[in-house]
Amino acid sequence: MRLGEHEPFLWTGTVTHSRRQLVELLDGAGITLSRALGQNYVADPNTVRRIARLAGLRSGDRVVEIGAGIGSLTLALAETGAEVLAVETDRYVVPVLRKVLEGLPVTVLEADALHLSWVQALQPPGSTWSMVANLPYNIATTLILEVLEKVPAVGSMLVMVQREVGERLAAGPGSRTYGIPSVKRAWWAEAAVVGRVPATVFVPVPRVESVLLRVVRRPVPVTGLDSRQVFAVLEQAFGQRRKMLRRSLVSHAGFEARARAAGVRPEARPEELSLANWVALAEALHGRDPVEH
Repeated sequence: MRLGEHEPFLWTGTVTHSRRQLVELLDGAGITLSRALGQNYVADPNTVRRIARLAGLRSGDRVVEIGAGIGSLTLALAETGAEVLAVETDRYVVPVLRKVLEGLPVTVLEADALHLSWVQALQPPGSTWSMVANLPYNIATTLILEVLEKVPAVGSMLVMVQREVGERLAAGPGSRTYGIPSVKRAWWAEAAVVGRVPATVFVPVPRVESVLLRVVRRPVPVTGLDSRQVFAVLEQAFGQRRKMLRRSLVSHAGFEARARAAGVRPEARPEELSLANWVALAEALHGRDPVEH
C-alpha cells in the first residue's frame, strides 16, 4: 500500500469490543480511565479493523502495540494472523488484558514504552517489526521519534495520534505545522496522514481530534555528520522561528557565506528548508565539504 493512500473500510463481521462490552469490562474490574495517562480506548470494531487493514499485516508478521489497554485493537491485530506483542503500563489494566487475550497468539508485556528495553522485547534478534498503536497523546511525538532513532527493528508504524501531532510529524517545508519534529522524522522516515478517527469511537470521548499516521523507515541521509550535529542547527534556528536564518544563526562565524555555499538563502526562515537543506547547511557550518544529496 502506498504511503499516503487512504482506504475506506467497513467490517460487517463479528465485533471485537463493542462500547457496551468495553464499559462492562472496565466496570467489572473497577477500573476508571485516566485522562492524565491518555487512556482513551477505542470502542468500535470497524475502527480497529480499519487500523489493522491499513497496517498491511499478514499472517506471520510481527507487530508491537503500545498502550494495548484492554485489547480492542489487539484483538483486531491478532485476527490478521500476525504475532503480537502488546505493551501496557497500567498494572490495574494488565490483568484484564491478559484475560481478554487468553488463548490468542499475543504476548502481553507490562512495561512503560518510554523505558522499554527494546532489544530484549523484540525477539528474535534481527527480526523485523511493525508498530501499530493507539498512542497516548502525551507521549506520541517523543515515542515515535525515539523508536525511529533507537529501534531500527521497527520498519514501519501505523499509529493513531492527536490530529495536530500527526500533521506536524507528516508536514513538509512551507507548511504552517512544519517544525523540529517534522525534520527529525524526515531524517529517518517518510510519513503521511492516512485517515481521520472521530472522537465518538473512544471511551471516554477525548477533547481532541485523532488521525492515523503512517511512518515508513528509509535510509538516513548520506553525510559526514551525525543526526545530533544537524539537529543542533535546526533547533537553534527554530528556537527563533520568526527570524531569518542570518539572525537566528548569527553566532556561526561567516554564516552568510557558508549558507550561500550550501545553497541556502540567509534570508530564509526555518520553515522553508527541507531536510536536504538542513543537512547541507549543517555541513557548511561545521566546515565539511557538502555530500551530494
